[in-house]
Amino acid sequence: MTNARHRAARRPSTPLTELAAVASEQMGTVGRRSAVVAASGGLVVSMLGATPALAATSDDASVGALAAVDTEALTASARALLETEAVVSAPADAAWTIDAPALKVSIPKPKAPPVVETRTVTKSPSRSSQRVANNPVPQSVSGNAVLEIAARYVGVPYVSGGSTPSGFDCSGFISYVYRQLGVSLPRTSSGMRYAGTVVSRADAKPGDIIWSPGHVAIYAGGNQQIDSPRPGKTIQFRSIWQSSPIFIRIG
Repeated sequence: MTNARHRAARRPSTPLTELAAVASEQMGTVGRRSAVVAASGGLVVSMLGATPALAATSDDASVGALAAVDTEALTASARALLETEAVVSAPADAAWTIDAPALKVSIPKPKAPPVVETRTVTKSPSRSSQRVANNPVPQSVSGNAVLEIAARYVGVPYVSGGSTPSGFDCSGFISYVYRQLGVSLPRTSSGMRYAGTVVSRADAKPGDIIWSPGHVAIYAGGNQQIDSPRPGKTIQFRSIWQSSPIFIRIG
């Protein structure tokens, strides 16, 4: 009768024990203090170095496995952290959107141009026009060459020694008017006394010269004359004021 042989009792073999066995075989090569990390089914096993007892028996071929490791205790803190973390889930067809604030663009209104106040300036009548209104031009002027020229200068101020439209004295005015007709007269009133033919007042015609000591004028018909009287006055038509004037016809 042959006696049956029984195998020596062995601990159950699991992936964890096999991994530990492989790691134990390599510890002699990489050093006594090393770490073996295995990730299997969400468990983490850490071995920080071998104990002296394990180091002493690691060369013994009869040791086939490592001591049991409490994985529950090792992973307790990691599982607790996972349980407290917020779980975020999103559907597969979720769409990303970006909320951007609406921009409002305001275009400033153009400034209105400054309002320019306009004023209507009413020009007051000139002295000459006022004098013409107060002393209307006699009808005898129309058609009379001498008086038509003389009437242009109504309102020109008296200027002592003046003989231009900017200002006349009495003789300067008479000589200027006649010069426009091509007639040259003496510059002074005393010289004009003998420049033409003396006529009576009854025979005098518009355009003749009225002479009196120190003053000359142009006869405008009736009892009117035009002259440059004295400082502060202007050329104008007015009544004959001389007491005994002499009428002189030129030409």
